[in-house]
Amino acid sequence: MTDFNKILDKAKELEQKMKESQENIKKIRVEGVSGSNSVKVILDGQGELQKVEISDDILKEEKSIVEDLIVAAHNNAKAQLKTKTNEEISKATGGFGIPGFKWPL
Repeated sequence: MTDFNKILDKAKELEQKMKESQENIKKIRVEGVSGSNSVKVILDGQGELQKVEISDDILKEEKSIVEDLIVAAHNNAKAQLKTKTNEEISKATGGFGIPGFKWPL
């Protein structure tokens, strides 16, 4: 019966660490860039778009080019966010992934 209690204690500990990790993830901010920093996109830890910065020089380009640069900057930010959230989860789980667990990003 003590083994079962140890398992429950570890599960509770992991649950607490995951809650802390989720709170830390909410605080994350990442900046994605494209076009030699002419377009910048900032996402929060939940993947919500917080800000878009477009340089005056790039606004002289064709509309389709500006649109492509915005998409590229967003994808860059999203990739960074995925890396940072995975790092945060690894801290909580001691470096061991949870099988089948994926963040919705």
